[in-house]
Parts: sequence; C-alpha cells; structure tokens
Amino acid sequence: MKSFPPEKIRNVVVVGHGSTGKTSLVEALLFLAKATERLGKVDDGTSVTDFDPEEQRRKHTINASLAPLEWKDYKVNLIDAPGYPDFVGEVVGALRAVEGAIVVVDAVSGVQVQTEVAWGHADRAGVSRVVVVNRLDRENASFDRTMESLRRKFGTKVAPIQIPIGSEASFSGVVDLLEMKAYSFQNGESVPGDLPGELQAAAAAAREKLMEAAAETDDALVEKYLESGELTQEELTRGLHEGVKSGSLIPVMCACATKTIGIPQILEEIVTLLPGPLERPEVTATDARTKQQVPVAQKPEGPLAALVFKTVADPFVGKLSYFRVYGGTFRSNAEVLNSTKQKPERVGQLFFVRGKQQEPAASVGAGDIAAVAKLVETATGDTLSAKEAPVILSPVEFPSPAISMAVEPKSKGDEDKMGVSLHRLAEEDPTFRVHRNSELKQTVISGMGESHLEIMAERLRRKFSVDVTLHLPRVPYRETIKGKGRAQGRYVKQTGGRGQYGVCSLEMEPLPRGTGFEFVDKIFGAAIPNQFIPSVEKGVRKSIEEGVLAGYPVVDVKVVLVDGKYHDVDSSDIAFQIAGSMAFRDAATAAGLVLLEPIVTLRVHVPEEQMGDVIGDLNAKRGRILGMEPQGDGTTVVQATVPQAELLRYASGLRSMTGGRGTFETSFSHYEEVPPHAAEKVVAGAKQQKAEAATR
Repeated sequence: MKSFPPEKIRNVVVVGHGSTGKTSLVEALLFLAKATERLGKVDDGTSVTDFDPEEQRRKHTINASLAPLEWKDYKVNLIDAPGYPDFVGEVVGALRAVEGAIVVVDAVSGVQVQTEVAWGHADRAGVSRVVVVNRLDRENASFDRTMESLRRKFGTKVAPIQIPIGSEASFSGVVDLLEMKAYSFQNGESVPGDLPGELQAAAAAAREKLMEAAAETDDALVEKYLESGELTQEELTRGLHEGVKSGSLIPVMCACATKTIGIPQILEEIVTLLPGPLERPEVTATDARTKQQVPVAQKPEGPLAALVFKTVADPFVGKLSYFRVYGGTFRSNAEVLNSTKQKPERVGQLFFVRGKQQEPAASVGAGDIAAVAKLVETATGDTLSAKEAPVILSPVEFPSPAISMAVEPKSKGDEDKMGVSLHRLAEEDPTFRVHRNSELKQTVISGMGESHLEIMAERLRRKFSVDVTLHLPRVPYRETIKGKGRAQGRYVKQTGGRGQYGVCSLEMEPLPRGTGFEFVDKIFGAAIPNQFIPSVEKGVRKSIEEGVLAGYPVVDVKVVLVDGKYHDVDSSDIAFQIAGSMAFRDAATAAGLVLLEPIVTLRVHVPEEQMGDVIGDLNAKRGRILGMEPQGDGTTVVQATVPQAELLRYASGLRSMTGGRGTFETSFSHYEEVPPHAAEKVVAGAKQQKAEAATR
C-alpha cells in the first residue's frame, strides 16, 4: 500500500447497535474498492474484520479491527467497532484515532440503545458523522420510520441525502439527492438512470430541504440561495461538507450491505463529505520538558507525534500496537521515545493492517494509521515521539469497569502462568483490570460486563493454554464486638517429657469505628514473664486475622492483657500464642460479635422515565437514596449508599432495567453492621465453605 498525503486520507470508524450489519457494510466497502477479492459473510466466519475465533463463534464483533482501502485518489482507514455494551472500550479507543464515523442504523429497529451510546461517545470525541440506514431489504423495513426515529433522538440536523427505490424485498437502489439521479443495482453493479416518476416529488422536496441546510453553513451560500433559490451540485456538496465537519448536519444514506446496494455512493460520500486529518481542530500536546501546551504540526515533515490507541496481545508475535500518526513520519527500524513513560523504544517493522493481514510499510506519514509489533514499554494511550521534540498527546479516556469476578485456575500448576497471562490481557484491553486481593486470597478481574469477562477467560484458554473458572468475588466483610467481654485462655499439655503451659486472661471492649486494633499490657507482679507477653499479642493478632464469627478480620477492638500464669520449665512462646488466641475467641464471643459489611456510594446515570424502577430496585437492595440530580438532557443521576454485597451483579440488572441506557459508578464509603437476617446467611455460607474445604 502506497503512502498518501494527509489531505488524501479519511479515518472512519463504523459504529452502531449490535447486529445492524456494521461488519457486513465494511465487508461490502472493501469488496467494492477491490481491497478484497470476495465478499465475506459474518455468518460463514469469512469476513475480513471478524477474524478472531471467538468472534466467528459468536457471530458478532468483539474487537475494533482496522481495514484500509483505496478509493479513487484517497485512502480510507475503516475501523469496524463492536456494537455490544461489554466492548464499548473498543469504540472509545477507535473514536480517538479518527475524524469521521459511520453510524449504522437498522431499517427495522431504528435508533437503538447502543446507537445512542455510540453517538454520545462520538460527541465527546468531536467526531463528524454520517448515518447509513442498513438492511432496507428486510421485512418491515422503513426508511421514513427510521428517519423519524433519528430526528426524534438527534434533532433536525439529521437530513437524508438519498431516498430508497422500493421497499423491503423490492428495495433495489437509491436516489442521490445531490445529483438527482437514480442508481439501480443489477448483479452487484450500480446503474445510473432517471428518477422514477413516483419518487420525483419526494426527491424534489427532500433536495429543497437539503439545500436550505447546506446554505446555512456559509454566508456566501445563503446569499446565493436567497437570490436564485438554487445551488449548484458543487456548492451543495461544499455546504454539506462544511456542515458535516462542524457537526451542524448529519447526512443519511440508504444501503443493503449484503447485496452491495448503495455501497458505491457511501464510498463517494466518505471521501467527499467527511473531513480529513488536516480539517480537524488544531491538535495540541504537552511538551514533556516544559510541561507547556504546544501545537502538533500535522504534516509529514514535522517531528513525530503518534498515539497508540489499541494493543493486541499475542503469545507468538508479542504485542501489536495500533497507532495514529498526528505529526511527522513514523519510520521502520528507527528509535523513538515513549514520551509518556520517558523510555526509548526500538522500532522494528511497521505494518499496514487489514483484519489479520499485515503488509510491511517503510514509513507511515501524518494522518495515517498503522501498527508495530514488539514494543517493550508501550501500552494503550502512550505517545511515541521524536527524541529531540518529546510531546505527550492526551491519552484515551476509557470507561471504568462495571463488574468484577474472582478467577481461579483449574489446576494448581497454572497459578503463576495465569497471573502473567492476565496481565498480558490487561495490556491489550484498558477496560479490563486485574488485581490480587491478599485479604480474601482471590485474584479478581474486572470488566464491562459478564460477556466481557467470559471472553477474557476464553482468551486465557485459547491464547495462553490456561483453563480458569469464574465466580462471584467474596465480599470483604469485617467482624467486631458490641460490648465488653473477659475470658481466660488456658493451654496446658503434659506429654511425658517437656510439656506446654500458658495461661492468660484478656479483657476486651469496642473502639470507635475505623480505629483498628489496640493491645494493652496490664500484667502486674510478673504473672507472665516479659518475654511471653509478645507471644500473647501474636496469638491475639492471628485470631484477629482469621476471625471468629465467619472467618473475616476483627476490627475496632481494644484487648487488655490483665492476668496469667506460667511454668518455669513448660511455658513457651507457642503455648502463650495458643492461650492468647483461645482467650481472644472466648472474650469476643462473650462481648457479642457482629458482622460489618462494606457500604459503597453509588451514582446511577439513568433516563428519567426509568428512574422509578431504579429507585425501587435500590430500596429492595437495602439502599439509601441520598439525592437526585437532573442533568437537563432527559437523564438523572441517582445517588445512594448501598451494601457492596447487593451490587455484585448490578451491571447486568441495571442494563436489563434500562435497556442498556443506564450507567453507574461506585466508590467505597464505610462499614456498618449487617442486619441479623442477612448476617445469618453470611455466617452459614462461611461455615459451609469451611466444611467443604476440610473435606478436600
């Protein structure tokens, strides 16, 4: 693939709700542009961008895949992005690398949840959009109904630049409102012709509205339109381009990707209406030396500034880093600086990537997208720059994980291997996190949803040969006491030789919440020799860690050593440790043990019409509503405190309640006492786990 100047490059991500035909559209665009020799199919597992075995098995996109093509004198870097909420991180990363987006909408279903989500992410990324109404050949498909849906959600800036010829099974072509020509599709070929008589009035009315919208983007065009009531095709195209670039106009096109109907026109509008790299607002970066904001020269001759927006972990090739060049030229076999980490990187061969195919590239210029393998220090979001001009581009802001699961290897020999492999996967996906909870002795993985974590477990097996099981993580409960207690611990054993002898008496009382643990020595008259007092404390601390009621750490207690006995020969460190542990357990039981649970602050962003359902659900989860904050866009943020144990599957529940429109975030608040009925279940579960562990 040859090099293209920035003005001849279009970087475009294809987004939308799941199962709207995004991958089929990319496949049709590649086929028509002769970037591929055959038209692949998602159902057959033969599409270019869904090449991952898990994607082929599930028949939907999981990873954002790059698929460049050449059309006329332009290079179009297409990125096929997933449409399911569990993989929204792939959409966010891809939007960071492009200027334009094709939003694919199903002609039967209209605007769906993930259409709105992708639209919102495109707004935040400042990406220009066109809409493709796909699957117009399906039963119950309606272009007019879909247009109503689009206008209802996104306003009057959504305007058709095509109307369909025929409907449902008879959909056979499109009327181009810019050219006022009809294009029929026969045997995959686009055949131009005159407008059908029954569509002439509708086409004329739609073109009139389009001209008004295009004229409003430029004062000179407004003047011309008011004077003559008409714009030339060139003026109309120029006005539409300016409207798309500014976001004041969203053109809508028609298609049936699997039959390649409307595909040539979509390719034409990609290069004509969507902005190129040089038309984006000025790109700024932070100078790594002065920490000042500096402009990035978006030309091949300037100093290098490239952002890694996606990383793929491969056990054989190593890391494959996808990057977008914002300034300068990235060359193979060179040395660059990872300015984010201030580490040098030796660059090997650069590649232009199409699906799983890699084509070596000597260099990649400003505005283009490519990949490089085996970078040692670099991760997603890092900037690669010239050593003499180190700059840091703003990183990709990925959403936080919504759900966590505990992960365990099926065989003990895989434990070390599992840890390394999980961290490799975390490098690949910034919405996937791994941490080791030493208190609960669990490895916990976090992601955007249950499907996300299941796929990560499958990748562990397929890529790294590590079989794991997933289950809900344990909740970090605590134990404490409500009153005062006193007990004696007596550990005396005579075994025919030297025995064991240790006796101690402990008093216990509660401390204010969050204080922790305090040990006080009040031994008088050498009832216990000084060398054995630390032994008693050690035994107490061990019991605190192991818990008394349900195996959770004991907190906020003051333990006072008040008396004891010893034997000149038989007393030992271990005897007083055991005696201290016994006394602690009995005193804690006498003082009245209770269970504490972590309470989190929950912020739920939800459409107003579903607020009642969400609040009712939180009340059922023992939540306390703290307040509601209307956002002015038809959504409200509900803030509440809720027990962590009630939120282990909240991501799935909220998605079901709100049709995928609700999002949430949590932060730890405090610990409070578990109600008796809930505590009984926790204690019973802990005893059952202990019994099961003893029988293994």
